[in-house]
Amino acid sequence: MAEEDDTRIRILQSLRGKICEAKNLGPSSGPARLRDVSTFCTISLDQEEVFRTKVFEKTLSPFYGEDFYFEIPRPFQCLSFYVYSKSVFQRDLPVGKVSIRKEDLCKISGKENWFTLQPVDPNSQVQGKVHLEMKLNELITENGSLSQQLSVRIIACQGLPLISGQNCDPYATVTLVGRTRNDQKKTKVKKKTSDPQFEETFYFEVTRSSSYKKSQFQVEEEDIEKLAIKVELWDNENLAQDVFLGETRVSLKILKNDHVHRAWYLLLPKGNGNKSKADDLGSLRLNVTYTEDTVLPSACYDPLSNLLLKSPDVKPISASAAHILGDVCRDHNEAVLPVVRLLLHHNRLLPFLTAIVDLELHNTQEANTIFRGNTLATRCIDDMMKIVGRSYLMVTLKQVLEEICNTNKPCEIDPIKLKESDNVEANKENLQGYVQKVFSSITESSSSCPPLMCDVFRSLRQMASKRFPADPHVQYSAVSSFVFLRFFAVAVLSPHTFQLLPHYPDPDISRTLTLISKTIQTLGSWGSLSKNKLASFKENYMYDFFKSFQEDKCIEKVKQFLDDISSNVSKESSALEDCLVLKEGEVHKRAQGRKRIGKKNFKKRWLRVTNQELSYHKHRGKEALFVISVKSILGVEKLDESAFNRKNMFQVIHTDKPLYVQAGNCVEANEWVEVLSQVSRCNPGRLSTYHPSAYLMGSWLCCRSTSETQPGCKPCTMSMPVNIQLDIDCDRESERIFSMFSSNLTKLQKMEDACAGLSVYLGQQQEEYSLFTIQDPRETFQTIQQIRAALDELQAHHETHGALADEPGSMENPIVGKTS
Repeated sequence: MAEEDDTRIRILQSLRGKICEAKNLGPSSGPARLRDVSTFCTISLDQEEVFRTKVFEKTLSPFYGEDFYFEIPRPFQCLSFYVYSKSVFQRDLPVGKVSIRKEDLCKISGKENWFTLQPVDPNSQVQGKVHLEMKLNELITENGSLSQQLSVRIIACQGLPLISGQNCDPYATVTLVGRTRNDQKKTKVKKKTSDPQFEETFYFEVTRSSSYKKSQFQVEEEDIEKLAIKVELWDNENLAQDVFLGETRVSLKILKNDHVHRAWYLLLPKGNGNKSKADDLGSLRLNVTYTEDTVLPSACYDPLSNLLLKSPDVKPISASAAHILGDVCRDHNEAVLPVVRLLLHHNRLLPFLTAIVDLELHNTQEANTIFRGNTLATRCIDDMMKIVGRSYLMVTLKQVLEEICNTNKPCEIDPIKLKESDNVEANKENLQGYVQKVFSSITESSSSCPPLMCDVFRSLRQMASKRFPADPHVQYSAVSSFVFLRFFAVAVLSPHTFQLLPHYPDPDISRTLTLISKTIQTLGSWGSLSKNKLASFKENYMYDFFKSFQEDKCIEKVKQFLDDISSNVSKESSALEDCLVLKEGEVHKRAQGRKRIGKKNFKKRWLRVTNQELSYHKHRGKEALFVISVKSILGVEKLDESAFNRKNMFQVIHTDKPLYVQAGNCVEANEWVEVLSQVSRCNPGRLSTYHPSAYLMGSWLCCRSTSETQPGCKPCTMSMPVNIQLDIDCDRESERIFSMFSSNLTKLQKMEDACAGLSVYLGQQQEEYSLFTIQDPRETFQTIQQIRAALDELQAHHETHGALADEPGSMENPIVGKTS
């Protein structure tokens, strides 16, 4: 995916964070005062909803606790969080919102903040941009005097919002405004489009009080201050009131030095979103991290990526570029992930992990403290398991965790937290049943463990035994400390972060999962078989509960499981691959084979893709109406909006008629295309070209070919099959590594100074250098010099491409004008 086009510059955006909680929702007084209502929270890019929490019942201070992450597939102006009150019999009502303009996201990125909710004003719900051309002309009137004429050309708009889920019917008004003037003109209405092409020109006479003696027209400063052009966009509602879509205001001062002005302008709210006084609507606690990567052509990253890919071969490993990055970015947990992904893509991760684990074991003095800390080795293995073990978690835990959530039996065993109606013995029995199901799912899952994880566990086992030959149990504790404590137990505790559950569990289920996770950690830990595991519990109630599991068969099951996932015997792959649900959700599907356009051709369906098939159903849980084998998918591409006058559409090209699908929003559409492309990317016979529009009324709308079997007119975006399971954008990972090094240049300099210092050569490191691992100062110094050279070269590329960045007023960089 990263190598689709080696020459283009890509701006890749992503958003991650957490909707934590709200408090004191709704006006504090008056007729609109909220009582105990059910609420939910949404995230919108401009006016397009892309995320929604579950509904929280009867509380004005809900704890949402919802994590989110998604790639942002299009330009946007504003990120908004809306709180709604849920209504059974009428439309959900907005309580308030938090809106953050894109340019302000960097100020709050990575920080947790309380935001005051603002009222939801229809006139502030805007998005999109407008393309204008303005020109001053000099005319001679019938009496021979000079007059001035302003021509305003409305060229087009882009990215106008959907109205009630459909494309709007936009038109524009153009007004010449001044102290004594308000001349307005109007374009024609464009039907069902968010990207209207107007191409209309309007003329306004610019009257002046002074006479003109000069032969060449000059604009006077005092007149410029009085006049401006205001452009408003509206949705034509016919029988109802027209809906405001946004406005911009351009002063004629801009024509003083620019006789012809042509530029894109952002559409803004009326009054530029000025906040009026309102009742206290409550507040919302958010943690938002916005990332924007400017990814250069692939060749620019070669020096840095090659240096990182050589890391496993560098002796000692502490002198490698990857290890140095871990040292200088020790406080940034996210610094390790791009290195892991880059090495994983190039099949270089296992030798690197082996080398850094060997270094950590060398510095570990006692077997019972093995892999206890948050070190480079443990962080790298953690990230590796999260990347390659995602499907393993799905197969192993998803079903049993869904059962726990659906049945939701009381499991509280802490005497302090018990309710009056609770029966502690019944709760213990419920909890024990849940733990047994989770424990069995894990210990019987060895055949599903990914090969790379098995290879890593085998290396851990061998190296731990070699380091502590007198301890017969260390070979097991080395593996269990990762697979149980850092993998399964974490996934049980926070299943929503691993997509095992769609939302954050409610408090009762969350408490149950906490108790299960604690028990699983202890059952799977292998500090020493000779030590009593009951001593690991600080709480008496957990001590009493765990007694029921102190049986040899539990120990034997764990031992057999650890043997299976870390032995030298390679597992035979099952002839029947486990069916894994990759994505499912509600969409609008067009009836296949229809040759005409019509609303009735689109129906709501439940779309479901697994690693084996794509199917759609009338409703969730119902039998499939149609099934497409993953192996028969020949291409997955986005569809032009013009095909059916609908946004967020994509097509699944297979051996029968194409399947046309409309997703709920741009993020959903992007995720569907990604997962379907990924699961089918190795299929033989994948198409190299496709039609970006539909075959309707006897021809393809894109190329006008009348043959329905005509090969596509546009290259496919993923035409080259890649025989790897993971889709990793190496250029993007290299860019993130560059950013990490660049933001930690001070620490890199300190490490270089430490290498050059005499104290290091004598083995007497100064305290300020003690955080760095320097085994060979000469080799480490040389690598740092190479890193610096690669960073300087890449920085020069960024500056060169930055100088060529889009000028203000371009489509990619529209001007933020003014409003009335």
